Amino acid sequence: MTNWVRLDLQYFSGEKTEKATPKKKQDTRKKGQVAKSADVNTSFVLIAVFLCLFAIGPWMKEEVLKLFEHSFRVYLLEEVTVQKVHMIFLELIMQLIWIIGPIMLAALLGAVIANYLQVGPLFSTEAIHMKLNKLDPIQGFKRIYSVRAIVEFVKSMLKIVFVGIITFSILWMSLEEVLILSQKNLHDAFAFLGTLTVRMGLFAGGALLFLSIFDYLYQKYDYEKNIRMSKHDVKDEYKKAEGDPLIKSKIKQKQREMAMQRMMQEVPQADVIITNPTHYAIALKYDESKGDAPIVLAKGVDYVAKKIKEKAKEHNIVTVENKPLARSLYSQAEIGDAIPEEFFQAVAEILAYVYRLQNQVK
Repeated sequence: MTNWVRLDLQYFSGEKTEKATPKKKQDTRKKGQVAKSADVNTSFVLIAVFLCLFAIGPWMKEEVLKLFEHSFRVYLLEEVTVQKVHMIFLELIMQLIWIIGPIMLAALLGAVIANYLQVGPLFSTEAIHMKLNKLDPIQGFKRIYSVRAIVEFVKSMLKIVFVGIITFSILWMSLEEVLILSQKNLHDAFAFLGTLTVRMGLFAGGALLFLSIFDYLYQKYDYEKNIRMSKHDVKDEYKKAEGDPLIKSKIKQKQREMAMQRMMQEVPQADVIITNPTHYAIALKYDESKGDAPIVLAKGVDYVAKKIKEKAKEHNIVTVENKPLARSLYSQAEIGDAIPEEFFQAVAEILAYVYRLQNQVK
């Protein structure tokens, strides 16, 4: 029975039920593992591209017409040689870059903004490193037939249906104009098709952006779930961050021992030891050149008080019993500090008594 209980405790201690600590989140972020939705990126890129088309569409039309006109007027009349073909090819490439460049720039800007809004500034090469476990066919089948794969399939179907309905609705509302395209001249027909395409693209991007909000929330939930930690993991991380409690306790014990040794080395220089007499011991020294009040060289209770009194006895230091004064000095005066002003009178009387005894001995 005991073995079964031990096994159950080991199982539950290894179960990942705890939220990830800030350090775990930071470590996974450095590896490029963050909560991010690809649909947010797609929607931002789509909207940015079609907004750019909406803004510079007339300019692009003029540039494309100029390119065709120049091609038919100049390039077709050129002599066909290797150098001419090479020159024409380079000129066409530069013209296409000039025309398509703003669209590509808008797409890049949309992707950057979408990533920044989701994960903030982040640069990591960990995600592009080759991992051999991704080539494992068993792991591949697990990824295909998993809950996440089902969720992704449902998302894809929702996107197709939702975006399809919106674009079809826009097309349906413009059906009359579409049917009379054959009666329009080429310029008006292309202008209408361009406007219709941009409108459909913007509405489709907006619909995808709306769906991507829910996808981002799901990705955030899934990310938090995947980086959960077990109680044992949390304890191990705490030990690494704060140090092993056993080692820390040994360090503190060693520090206390060293502090006590230094304190005991100061006891022989004391003028008087004020005791409880059994529980408290306070070692005081008065030096006119260093201050107007006596200094606390050492203090202790129980075992430490006993060691202070033994040390005082070895060096023939006078011990005076004063229960209330000993308790008050222990609680209100720190080692190395002057005694509070309220104890001046009582301590002065004790020191005067000690000095008289020392004079009699001499």
